[in-house]
Amino acid sequence: MNASQRRIAHLDMDAFYASVELLRYPELRGLPVVIGGRPEHTPTLQANGSKHFFRLREYSGRGVITTATYEARAAGVFSAMGVMKAAQLAPDAILLPVDFDSYRHYSRLFKAAVAGIASHIEDSGIDEIYIDLSHLPEDTLALARRIKQAVKDATGLSCSIGIAPNKLLSKICSDLEKPDGLTVLEMSDIPGRIWPLSVRKINGIGPKAAQKLALLGITTIAELAQADLSFLQIHFGRSYSAWLYEVSRGIDQRPVITDAKPKSISRETTFERDLHPRQDRLMLSEAFTTLCTQVAEDLTHKGYVGRTISIKLRFEDFHTVTRDFTLTTHTADPAVIRRAAGECLRRVSLRKKLRLLGVKASALSPIHSMQDAAVSPQRELPLIS
Repeated sequence: MNASQRRIAHLDMDAFYASVELLRYPELRGLPVVIGGRPEHTPTLQANGSKHFFRLREYSGRGVITTATYEARAAGVFSAMGVMKAAQLAPDAILLPVDFDSYRHYSRLFKAAVAGIASHIEDSGIDEIYIDLSHLPEDTLALARRIKQAVKDATGLSCSIGIAPNKLLSKICSDLEKPDGLTVLEMSDIPGRIWPLSVRKINGIGPKAAQKLALLGITTIAELAQADLSFLQIHFGRSYSAWLYEVSRGIDQRPVITDAKPKSISRETTFERDLHPRQDRLMLSEAFTTLCTQVAEDLTHKGYVGRTISIKLRFEDFHTVTRDFTLTTHTADPAVIRRAAGECLRRVSLRKKLRLLGVKASALSPIHSMQDAAVSPQRELPLIS
């Protein structure tokens, strides 16, 4: 099929975790709400029957925000930001604890609703999927509206959908009209609708790469598309430059992958600011433990256990290193994953500030196939605090 004939949708749930919480606490609609608290920040029922909600100004600790409502984002509060910094920006914002069980429940609901209409789906995360609509006869807009309504009926939540000839463009489009957006783009629309955007709109160009591009006089996708490949290679290397050259022109040949058997399960976070290994040790430790716990939860949810645990570190200079540790048995135990990840961390020289941290489990096996094999508990490994 010709690339321009493909119809690839990217569906992204709107402020997903926060929106799920607003189903539980509808009285908070329209207010700045931040998700990232601890269990003790669960709202309590007062003697007069009203609920007491914790405010950001009441928080103390080194926690990191998971997500926030659009009202909180308007105050400058975003995911991966330290809760204490967010409290400075929006001290009266409501703080709620994270409830992954509930988020996974609604994730299953919205994905099942979409699968009832279009089955060619790539699961891209708890709150987003790619859908190949190329072989469906229905009009693109009508089909997208039907999918959006099915998600609304199944969950009570809104989503935003971008539809374009490939995954790269559809992901950009799904973010253009949030919340509850619907954007359809053709290749001929790229100069008018994509090129004026910031290079940060391209998934894969992070803050450091954007900063480096800005120093070269490149801030928009149009300016990136006008740059010579040889010029980019001088500053970014051959592989990344070739990728920049293609994506700035809307080129992306990746298929929508529907194989439900994952090769690995990973979580990573890019920090709102570069964190120092010693001065920000507590914040890094908490983020590290959270990532390990999330990987364990993802493994359990998908019915897998992993044997090789890996970490990814990206430093302030954009240099990235990985380390892995292979266990003697498969596991989905968060404590075992944390210890193995800690063992990986011991083999990295931590002298520069960190901008990204990731944890991955690979060498996966379905848990049902391991019933007669050895599965955690695992031999003790030193826990890095």
